[in-house]
Amino acid sequence: MSLVGPSGSGKSSLLRAAIGLQPPLKGTIEAEVAPSEIGILFQDDALLPWKTARENVALGLTLNGVPQRKAREQAEQWLERLGLAGFGHRFPRHLSGGQRKRVALAQVLARAPKLLLMDEPFASLDAIVRTRIIQDVAELVEREHISVLLVTHDLTEAVTLSDTVYLLSQGPRARIMQEYSVPIPRPRDPVRTRTDPAFAPLYERIWNDLSREVGREQPAEAAA
Repeated sequence: MSLVGPSGSGKSSLLRAAIGLQPPLKGTIEAEVAPSEIGILFQDDALLPWKTARENVALGLTLNGVPQRKAREQAEQWLERLGLAGFGHRFPRHLSGGQRKRVALAQVLARAPKLLLMDEPFASLDAIVRTRIIQDVAELVEREHISVLLVTHDLTEAVTLSDTVYLLSQGPRARIMQEYSVPIPRPRDPVRTRTDPAFAPLYERIWNDLSREVGREQPAEAAA
């Protein structure tokens, strides 16, 4: 599922609340998975600069009680699966932006999450690298049967990756304005999905609804 909406509608706050990084101001969050089974991928890669790629990926495993040697072996396997075989000894400063993002993704996926929260994780990447990593993520998520909640400003990304897209209203006190089902069969290739007959009409519908919401006059209390 994807969350889209105007800036300030609380999309990132919702993800942080879901994983327990901030308490909700009101209401409750009910998760059917344990906190240890939830992974989160932020826009920044958040790698430790003094640890190698291999050590960064292994860190979450060792914190979960996996013996260090086994954790390093699993880290190498995940780096290889994400196209980084032979890069395990490199520090983050010696990796490109796309490579660091792959290391961060390997770090999260190595812990075998059942729910993956992603907060605009590909926004800082150039178009080609971004597309390739999105293809890798789509393939891994389907193969590993991982549920995903994605926050994005990219409607193409939202439609090509999601089964459901939620549009949030203007903040403060944002709410879900619309729910859109994506009728594109799986498995999907995020690039070829754009040529599906259902893609363009759905994209246009979400774009029009989002544009109206962004252009809506702010509530009086927000202006105050």
